[in-house]
Amino acid sequence: MALTLSVTELAAERGGRPIFAGLSFAVRSGEILGIAGPNGAGKSTLLRVLAGLLAPVRGGAVLDPPSAEDPEAPLAERVHYLGHADALKPALTAAENLRFARALGGPSDVTPSEALARFGLAHAADLPCAYLSAGQRRRVALARLLVTARPLWLLDEPATALDLASQGLLATLMRDHLAKGGLIVAATHSPLGIPDVRELRLGAA
Repeated sequence: MALTLSVTELAAERGGRPIFAGLSFAVRSGEILGIAGPNGAGKSTLLRVLAGLLAPVRGGAVLDPPSAEDPEAPLAERVHYLGHADALKPALTAAENLRFARALGGPSDVTPSEALARFGLAHAADLPCAYLSAGQRRRVALARLLVTARPLWLLDEPATALDLASQGLLATLMRDHLAKGGLIVAATHSPLGIPDVRELRLGAA
């Protein structure tokens, strides 16, 4: 089913300071929108608003058509948000973190073991995340994209701490998601490694 994310006249503030206003755009199934701009322009704020972590001052965003399973489900329940922090529980193993995410976010047909293997982390499945390197933790965080079935990915600097091989794997992951009709909104300072990225620039050049 083709989906459309529609953002209309969105405005946001942080600490009472306006970050952006009057922001309108649309992203459709199979499309990726890159959010660009200088530090402080509101890239991360925009993703957090779309993820339901911050309330907008004005405007809103909807993903149409509604979920067939739950027509009343809010946008936040149909997105996968990956922020600057990896959001992993350090005391849990890599596999346990993915099992938790899978149960919470709605399981896909990819198991935690399969997701870790795809990211070259099969050997680390039973290691607590506290013992993993920054790059390994980032790969575990990205593996959550595989074990949960949500159509809209919101990615904030997704290539942080990744080596070149892992960056290539991330690009493949994004291409596969788009080919299946998924949507991606990604904030990044560096190229995402996939073609046809439409850009939305925030703030002054």
